This record gives sequence, C-alpha cells and structure tokens, in this order.
Amino acid sequence: QVQLVESGGGLVQPGGSLRLSCVASGRIFSIYGMGWYRQPPGKQRELVAAITSGGSTNYADSVKGRFTISRDNAKNTVYLEMNTLTPDDTAVYYCKADVGLRTYWGQGTQVTVSS
Repeated sequence: QVQLVESGGGLVQPGGSLRLSCVASGRIFSIYGMGWYRQPPGKQRELVAAITSGGSTNYADSVKGRFTISRDNAKNTVYLEMNTLTPDDTAVYYCKADVGLRTYWGQGTQVTVSS
C-alpha cells in the first residue's frame, strides 16, 4: 500500500505561482511513476504532468512552458511548480503513483486562481 499526501494548494491571483508537493510512503519511491492530475469544477479528471522513475517528463499542452514537474527521490516527494496561473487552472489537483500494476491516488489539494 502506498499513501500519497499532497500539499501546497490555495488561492492565488491570476499570473501568480504555486508549488504543489506530494509525499509518498514506501521505501522504493525511486521506481514509482508519478503524475499530477486535476479536476476542474464540473469536468473530468485530466493529466497535467507526469514523470517516470528515470526522470522523463510529459505535460498537457495547456500547461507546457508554465508548469514543471520534478521529483526528489531522497525525500519521496514529487513537485509541481506552477507559474503564470490563470482562472482555467482552477481545479482540485491530485497526485498519482504507478507502482507495478497498481495505481494510487492522493486526496487532492484545491487550487483556486481568482482576483
């Protein structure tokens, strides 16, 4: 069983920045595939960014150039640096871990972009 705990969400003005963190349990975090997803109000959950155990990344087109995913295996943590935020980025952001054939989700953290 892997537990994921997200933090860093909140209210930010358009054009602002936030950094989300997700701490994972387990002694073999380095082999987990990690990702950030988001679910805007009234919409389906969607991929924001993902990072493999080897450090390869991919991003949704809507966040390319603005968001950066990274990981610190020594801290069992994956980050999502979000810059130039817009109201369209408002959503609950979820951390996901792929461990072998299993998938685990965090509880989510709310990000609201509003003036």
